[in-house]
Amino acid sequence: MEALSMETLRSSTDVLFLMLGAVMVFAMHAGFAFLEVGTVRQKNQVNALVKILTDWSVSTIVYFIVGFPLAYGVSFLVPSGTLIASAQGYDLVRFFFLLCFAACIPAIISGGIAERAKFWPQVIAGAIFAGFTYPLFESLIWGQNASLLQGLFKKIGGAEFHDYAGSVVVHSIGGWLALPAVLILGPRMGRYLRGKSHPIPVSNIPFLALGSWILAVGWFGFNVMSAGHIEKISGLVAVNSLLAMIGGVLFALVAGKNDPGFIHNGALAGLIAVCAGSDIMHPLAAFFTGGIASLIFVYGFHIEQEKLKIDDVLGVWPLHGVIGSWGGIAAGIFGLETFGGLGGVSFVSQLLGSLCAVLYALANGFVIYGLLSRTVGIRLDEEQEFSGADLSVHHIGAYPENNVR
Repeated sequence: MEALSMETLRSSTDVLFLMLGAVMVFAMHAGFAFLEVGTVRQKNQVNALVKILTDWSVSTIVYFIVGFPLAYGVSFLVPSGTLIASAQGYDLVRFFFLLCFAACIPAIISGGIAERAKFWPQVIAGAIFAGFTYPLFESLIWGQNASLLQGLFKKIGGAEFHDYAGSVVVHSIGGWLALPAVLILGPRMGRYLRGKSHPIPVSNIPFLALGSWILAVGWFGFNVMSAGHIEKISGLVAVNSLLAMIGGVLFALVAGKNDPGFIHNGALAGLIAVCAGSDIMHPLAAFFTGGIASLIFVYGFHIEQEKLKIDDVLGVWPLHGVIGSWGGIAAGIFGLETFGGLGGVSFVSQLLGSLCAVLYALANGFVIYGLLSRTVGIRLDEEQEFSGADLSVHHIGAYPENNVR
């Protein structure tokens, strides 16, 4: 009886541990929303808020019914008694926690396609990504089919692909999925005229900063609670996440010439990059991993917007896509014992895994957005875009009292 009680207590503790992590990562979606609200123009702020909440809701349904079973082979289409019979319903809170990762995919894409994308086609795309595209890749790295791809990485590189908390599985996939959408949509009206760039200023720095802060705080649930069980929790993950974030801020402060947008996104760049190797890097290596990520964002955003003339509103391709890939590769460098890491990783495997994610996401992005573009269309018409998505889609502005006469 005592042994049974201890086992029940252990299971209950794990459920509470992962539940707290799930709530922290759930809160990050408010961060995604306010980061976008602060960046887009006032006429598109309502749209940003509604998109994130709707995508979250749709992601929940498709990931519950299709995505999580596809990734981990666990179905919830059984009686409730069966759901809680094993380990106090641990699989249920594990679903909740990992749902927060899956729902990041449409949330990331939302920032890139802001201000000119149709509402319902993006909801459909988000459902496909959260229900099928993301879980399939998740299954190959973390889930029930991991032996297939991970075995190949180990055979070629000498170690499995290591992505502790999703630099590649979550952020890189999301950012590289967004790139085809941004390219197919094309730039916003007035963004580039006669070959010249006309930057559109952000609308609200306090909201942008609020979004960054909410994301940063929730990120400690994203990384630390990826341990899954309380006995596996690591103080190294927490401190590495902190120092990578700080490295991102300080490098952006200098490289971005004190620009508040770069500084607050620099914090996110550091956190994205450290996810993969947060459990194996030395804290100082995590600091430089985050700092390098911040430089990638500052200069990558400029190249994307001004040289390549890609109108990616929040810069999600360099921030999540390119930096997510950097995070996977960085784990294969700074995770080595040579650089003070715990070892057990291979640079070759990390490079191959990161490249596989890029190719997989690009192929899926071009297919899904290409099909939607040719069928239902994915862009607002000129009049709707000029009026703003708030009035065109939701029939109300962010500040309705301004319309009262």
